[in-house]
Amino acid sequence: MNLASPFSLSLVAITALAFLGLPIGHAMIAGSILYLLLAGLDLGTVAEQILNGMYSNYIILAVPLFILAAELMNIGSMTNRLLAFCNAVVGRFRGGLAYVNILQSIIFAGMSGSAIADAAGTGKMMQMMMTKDGKYPASYAAALTTATAVIGPIIPPSIPMVIYALVSDASIGFLFLGGVVPGLLMAVTQMLIVGVDSRRRNFPVEAPTPLRELPMITWRALPSLMMPVVLLGGIYSGATTPTEAAAIAAAYALIVSVVLYRSVSAANFYKSVLSSARTSASVGMLIAGALIFNYVVTVENIPQSLSVLLTGWELSPTGFLILVNVILLLLGCLLEGTTILLVIVPVLIPTAKLLGVDMVHFGVVVVVNIMIGLITPPYGLLLFIMTRIADVPLRDLVRDVLPFLGAMLASLALITFFPALVLWLPRLLGYQG
Repeated sequence: MNLASPFSLSLVAITALAFLGLPIGHAMIAGSILYLLLAGLDLGTVAEQILNGMYSNYIILAVPLFILAAELMNIGSMTNRLLAFCNAVVGRFRGGLAYVNILQSIIFAGMSGSAIADAAGTGKMMQMMMTKDGKYPASYAAALTTATAVIGPIIPPSIPMVIYALVSDASIGFLFLGGVVPGLLMAVTQMLIVGVDSRRRNFPVEAPTPLRELPMITWRALPSLMMPVVLLGGIYSGATTPTEAAAIAAAYALIVSVVLYRSVSAANFYKSVLSSARTSASVGMLIAGALIFNYVVTVENIPQSLSVLLTGWELSPTGFLILVNVILLLLGCLLEGTTILLVIVPVLIPTAKLLGVDMVHFGVVVVVNIMIGLITPPYGLLLFIMTRIADVPLRDLVRDVLPFLGAMLASLALITFFPALVLWLPRLLGYQG
């Protein structure tokens, strides 16, 4: 690569601006404008690419709607009722609260589609429950919450899968179905680690909930438990598109919290809308920056050049997926997940298609990689979030999260080498890939 070429200089500009603290979306827009200037191309292309990408793609609307749904659940009492239900089901075993942590993440995963929302929504509550009276070490409770939050965007719905569908044209519905088995597989491996730790570290046994109380606890949590059914039922029955289902999810969360549970004040509602708007705006700027930068990448013919290079290596589909895993795991240590999805993954997709890699399988593998990146040192965004929520040193949190990280890598290896783990459920419901 010519280090004085417009593309090289634009990469230097993006990297420098990002290191100086400019949001990566803004940095990509600035670097792309620099490229167009140096290459003598029309600067109006920036606006054209952003407008065409942002306003002609209906699927992008699902992202802010899922974010709003998660915020509305957090301000209501939906989370409290779900935790009570989970505690009644698995709290009676040794290390019961640790199992509750995993189970609530599985259930909450069917609602928010965001790992950060899951950690922020139930993380502090689970941290308080697990560390009360010294039942569990604070760093272990934080590590478990960090690991379980990763399940959220793998089991549907999933904001990262929505973004992957945006860049790959894969079916959102089948992507969601493809994430079910891998998400449950990761939950099972986490439960196995908790089971071993519970006996080795003599974690406490919680007082069992009387069976006669279970029907009432379930009834109180039923409106919350029905949210995934409403959301996914609309998608897979064909009654709604994923974007319309996201809107229904937000409306359902609001109705349940306000009308049934009566746990939302006007001030809390305003704060949740404001918070979701800010989060959506930051994601929107990142998408806008990626759209114009991906145009630059296309002009430079990089996806095709990479495809020719990798084809020359004569990689098998499995060999290509192993290479992708290594690349994404390394990048996940340094970059934010959405950036990887919007900038790196589009470059890899042409090669994946050329090698005959199924786009649903590839999408789930990519999303699992990115979720693992959230808890991988040194950048791991969820690690930093949980150090603030739990007030524990980062080194202690990293030490306790490593066994769970190992379990996730084992799950990633399984879904990489055995595509049927991803594709079984989509094919059962009509997927032809």
